[in-house]
Amino acid sequence: MTSKGKTRRVMAAGLAGAALAAALTVPAEAAGRAGQDGEAGQDRPARAGAAWGGWRLTETGTDARFRGLAAVSGSVAWAAGSRGTVLRTTDGGASWRNVSPPEAAGLEFRDVEAFDARRAVVLAIGEGDASRIFRTEDGGATWTESFRNPDPRAFYDCMTFFDRRHGLAMSDPVDGKYRILSTRDGGRSWEVLPDAGMPAALPGEAGFAASGQCLVSAGPRDVWLATGGGATGRVLHSADRGLTWTATETTVPAGEGAKGVFGLAFRDRRHGIAVGGDYRKDQPSPLAAAVTGDAGRTWTASATPPPAYRSGVAWLPHSRSAALAVGPTGTDLTTDGGRTWRTVDPGSYDTVDCTPDGSCWAAGEKGRIARAERG
Repeated sequence: MTSKGKTRRVMAAGLAGAALAAALTVPAEAAGRAGQDGEAGQDRPARAGAAWGGWRLTETGTDARFRGLAAVSGSVAWAAGSRGTVLRTTDGGASWRNVSPPEAAGLEFRDVEAFDARRAVVLAIGEGDASRIFRTEDGGATWTESFRNPDPRAFYDCMTFFDRRHGLAMSDPVDGKYRILSTRDGGRSWEVLPDAGMPAALPGEAGFAASGQCLVSAGPRDVWLATGGGATGRVLHSADRGLTWTATETTVPAGEGAKGVFGLAFRDRRHGIAVGGDYRKDQPSPLAAAVTGDAGRTWTASATPPPAYRSGVAWLPHSRSAALAVGPTGTDLTTDGGRTWRTVDPGSYDTVDCTPDGSCWAAGEKGRIARAERG
């Protein structure tokens, strides 16, 4: 894919307080409602029924656009963005420290995976050697470049980790197949996996480096890859850490370079949500969300999808029914596992991530990073 064509693909304080807090309250009856597989009463009522405090913008001191976000806890989060910018907070967003790798100003960071307050891995996108991976073990005080793409045909978009050691990164198709990069030592070293088990890409198909969520994992071995630009928006699934894959069509429209599945979230190895649409501002995005209850073998369109293009999605902590989707025109909430959505905030965000301790974070353009927590 040409640099110009790829650029088109990757381009793609709200209302905080009482209104969003009310919208983000998962009713007690919803907490005990059956999940997508009919499992009743599996939420933890004390948490699933808790009110959330709404998005609270934090002062980042930069106008970089953050499409990479790793929420570790209510106190610790990392963000990666344009102009080689990496930020870290350890005090819940009260302050942010610029911990960008030296001489990275010319890079575009689009994904970050963090293990704690000190260890993180960031991915820079681009054709050829613009695609790079860096790792820090001291909170960003120093960085080690652990991968620089040697193939001018490859363009890496996203990465994910199964645990602190095992992770994958994905590139747009090379020789007609997606290329998968693997690490077994926490991102210190990487190797390209064989592509014998990868199905052929569709003509014009690629991933979207829009939110760090075009490659996501759940559990020790399952991973999903989101696509667009081809005839249909597809999701590819591997149950063996990227060695073999199956491809499934979704209901999210594609057919053009700006359309397809942009972000995925799985709360376990079976139940997932896909969001996307058309990132062009003047184009509608019908059927912008879909759900699966069988690990991605089949996808069902949301009955009431988000009203516009959405690039990021995350399940609320300890809930089988509630999730958030974000995009340039707002944040949407579902309390029924992705079947129906309603807009709860008009602020612009590109990506969202939630933590086991009950906090959610969102990031996007003009240095916007916000935090929400249980009220």
